[in-house]
Amino acid sequence: MKLLHNATIITAEKEAAGTIYIKEGKIADIIYKDEEDYPARVFSILRTLPRESIMELEGKCVMAGGIDAHVHFREPGLTHKADMDTESKAALAGGVTYMIDMPNTNPATTTAAALKDKILTAKTKAHGKMAFHIGATNSNVEDICRLVKDGDRVAGITSEDIAGVKVFMGSSTGNMLVDSENTLDRLFAIKEKPILVHCEDEDTIKTNLAKAVEKYGEDIPFTEHENIRSRSACIKSSIKALEMAMKHGTRLVLCHISTKEELEMVRAAKLNNPQIVAETSCNYLWFSNDDYVRLGSRVKCNPSVKTPQDREALRKGLAEGLIDTIGSDHAPHLLSEKDNKYAKAPSGLPTIQQSLPVLLTIAAQEDIPLTRIASVFSEKASEIYGLNTGKIAKGYAADLVIFDKEKEFTVKAEDIKSKCGWSPYEGENLKGVIEEVLVNGISVI
Repeated sequence: MKLLHNATIITAEKEAAGTIYIKEGKIADIIYKDEEDYPARVFSILRTLPRESIMELEGKCVMAGGIDAHVHFREPGLTHKADMDTESKAALAGGVTYMIDMPNTNPATTTAAALKDKILTAKTKAHGKMAFHIGATNSNVEDICRLVKDGDRVAGITSEDIAGVKVFMGSSTGNMLVDSENTLDRLFAIKEKPILVHCEDEDTIKTNLAKAVEKYGEDIPFTEHENIRSRSACIKSSIKALEMAMKHGTRLVLCHISTKEELEMVRAAKLNNPQIVAETSCNYLWFSNDDYVRLGSRVKCNPSVKTPQDREALRKGLAEGLIDTIGSDHAPHLLSEKDNKYAKAPSGLPTIQQSLPVLLTIAAQEDIPLTRIASVFSEKASEIYGLNTGKIAKGYAADLVIFDKEKEFTVKAEDIKSKCGWSPYEGENLKGVIEEVLVNGISVI
C-alpha cells in the first residue's frame, strides 16, 4: 500500500491537487482537495498506513506513466546498438512505463514464432511493461488475418498477444515495404486490431534520391533529406491510407505525421471515420529543417523533419486535440553508424528518454494545458490498445510518473540510458525533471 499525498494530479480531464491511494499494485482511490469529504477520506487511509508508505508530494506532479506504442528496441538481431534491457531502462527514465515494439528487427516479427520469441525475451530482459506489433508483408496477409482473430496454438500465441499490425507503405529500417494493392486492401479490412501505417511513397523517394545522386554523387548534404523523403511522398501515401481507412472503417494509426497537409487531411478524414488516430513524434514538434546544418545525420529520420511552418502546425494540432498520441519512434543507432555520408548513415533517432520533458517544455512555450499532455502521452493510447494502464482511475495499474514541472535541466550524454549513448536533444534545456516512476505501485527509478 502507498499514498501519494498532496500531489498535483494531471489527467486528460483536469489538473488539480489531491491524493492517490495505491493498494495491491492498483489505484484504489483518487481524492481531490476540492471535494467536501477530502479530509475525512484521507485521514481514514492515513491512519492505516505506516509512515514509510506515505509519499509527501507537495509541489510535485503525478501523471499516468507513458504508453509509447512506437519504439524500435532492436532485439533480436541488432543488439549491438540497443536491446530490451537498455532501452526499457531509458523508457522508464523518461516516464514511459508501457512500450510497444515495432516489428522491423532481424528476423522481422512477421510470424507467430518470431512474435513468441520476442515475448519470451521481454519476460527476462525488459523493465516496465512491453508488448509487440506484428509486421505485414506482401506475402503474409493470410497469416496476419488468422493471427489477429485466433492466434496460433502451435506457437502459443493468442490474439491478445498482438497489439497492432504495422504496415510500411514506405521502406524503412528492415525493408518491410507493402506495395501490393490487394494486400493493402485486405489489411485495411482488419477489424480486430489497430492498423499502424508508415506513409511515404516509395516511387517518389526513389526518383528524388536518383536526382540527388546525379547532382551530388556520394556527397549528398543532409539538408537534402527533406527533399528526398519529401512532403509530397508523405502526402501521396497518406492520402491513400486515409482513403482506404474511410472505405473500410479501419482503426488506423497514421504514424509520425510530419506535415501540416497530412494533419488537415486527418481532420477531414476523422469526420468520416472517427477511429482514425493521428500520431506524431516529439522530433517533429521540436526540430525543423533548420537543424540539418547543425545536426546532420543526428536528425536524419524517416519521415524527414520538415519546415518551421510544419512544426508550428503540429504544435497547434497538439494544443487543439487533433494530435491523438505521441510515439517516440525511438530508433537507436551507434554514432559510428550515423557518422557516415548521407547514403550510409541510417535513419532514426534515440529519443524515448526525452519525450515527456520535451512535451512539458513545448506545453510551457505554447501555453498548452497539461491535460493535453496527459492525453497524448498515455490516456488515448490506453483506449486505442485496450490497456489497464495509462490512466489515473480506480482499478487501473498504478503505473505513474512523478515530476517537477518547473525544474529545468540540460540533456547530457552521460545521463542517457540508451545503449547507443547519444540523443539529438543533447545540449537542449528542458523543463520537467522526472523524480520517480512507479510500476504496479513499486518505485523503479
